[in-house]
Amino acid sequence: MATKKSHLPIALIVDLILVVLFTIVGHYTHSHSFDPQGLMTTAWPFVAALVIAWLLTAVWDRPIAPLATGTGVWAITVLLGLVLRGIVGQGEDPGNVAVTFMIVATSLNLITLVGWRLIATAVSGGSGRPKRSR
Repeated sequence: MATKKSHLPIALIVDLILVVLFTIVGHYTHSHSFDPQGLMTTAWPFVAALVIAWLLTAVWDRPIAPLATGTGVWAITVLLGLVLRGIVGQGEDPGNVAVTFMIVATSLNLITLVGWRLIATAVSGGSGRPKRSR
């Protein structure tokens, strides 16, 4: 099995791609355009939240662990992304985020940010935990 350090760049790339895809799909669903400015405006709260989530959950210790890392990255990314979105008033009045958006953001990011780690852990044959040396 590959070492945890080799999983780190993969985890970063996959997490970023999934969060950006979430925002692209959401932006396109509502605006029916791929306007770069609109995409950046939609994506930045969640990308910023993902970076903070990575720092708070110490992803570098167990980058593909679904429960230890994935759930923390998911929860912080969604919570902080929604708070940032509410503060700047994207799509609504400042301080107001639609409940349906909260449900979609929470469930889709759970499926992707934790789900890919479940698959990666199964494929790599490990638990995502560092191996103990004897």
